[in-house]
Amino acid sequence: MVNKAARLILLRHGESQWNLENRFTGWFDVNLTDKGVQEAVDAGQLLLSSGLVPDVVHTSLQTRAILTANLALTECERPWIPVRRSWRLNERHYGALTGLNKQQTKDLHGEEKVQQWRRSYSTRPPSMPEDHPHNPNTDVRYRSVPEDLLPNTECLADVVDRLVPYWEGPITEDLDSYNTVLVAAHGNSLRALVKHLDGMSDTEVLNLDIPTGAPIVYELDANLSPSESVPVSERYLT
Repeated sequence: MVNKAARLILLRHGESQWNLENRFTGWFDVNLTDKGVQEAVDAGQLLLSSGLVPDVVHTSLQTRAILTANLALTECERPWIPVRRSWRLNERHYGALTGLNKQQTKDLHGEEKVQQWRRSYSTRPPSMPEDHPHNPNTDVRYRSVPEDLLPNTECLADVVDRLVPYWEGPITEDLDSYNTVLVAAHGNSLRALVKHLDGMSDTEVLNLDIPTGAPIVYELDANLSPSESVPVSERYLT
């Protein structure tokens, strides 16, 4: 619970190079495409024109989310606001699928199995071996993450488990201190947060897709509950 009503804005990063190439990205660090850059710019302009400029921003440790936040904040004339970053906002870790083309993976393992890995709430993809060419876990940015918390594969339930403590800590604290909090993150970390905010069931969340570069606005009451009970599809800023 906080002392006042507050606003939460969620923003998935703009299109990345591996989004474009239809590859499993997860924790691997890839850049934005030209389209992704424009999506971030457009999101910032939309925030400014709507009078919804943020007072503080939270991002993952991944470049595509950081760049999206920077571009959007520049456009809405807020590049100077406080920034928090955490691995807990990272994309879902896709394990050994990281880097693979999704269609080729279907051809190899069958559509049913790949759909289970992608959309089941509690089924993890195969673990990433240490010698995987796209293993991000040795990256310097994760040195502070306890080894027992550093994943080598995740299902959506795992993302919820690692994200909720960050929601209940740093994000909640900022919602108490600031009027508008921006979270720039990823499709699955934002799905996890929306699930928590809206009280979605494990089944309901499976059909939730969050597009790139489209701000989602939550008006929250003092209990940090959405002030209006509407589907997330009605919360997009247009």
